[in-house]
Amino acid sequence: MKMLEIREVAKKMGIKSARLNKMKLIHTIQLDEGNFDCFGTAGEGTCDQSACKWREDCLSTVKNDVVKY
Repeated sequence: MKMLEIREVAKKMGIKSARLNKMKLIHTIQLDEGNFDCFGTAGEGTCDQSACKWREDCLSTVKNDVVKY
């Protein structure tokens, strides 16, 4: 999901998105939804949260971070 789309989600939820990077903003949204703030932390690229709206982007982020190292 692009940052603009994430900011729209945050705005609809009443979350101020200024000065937050993508990961921090998604973590804030996850907490506001009552979920774990786990975006980008899927160890070894595995995640048991199949209904999470951030799942695809999260796993992609984790995969890209692993490749960098």
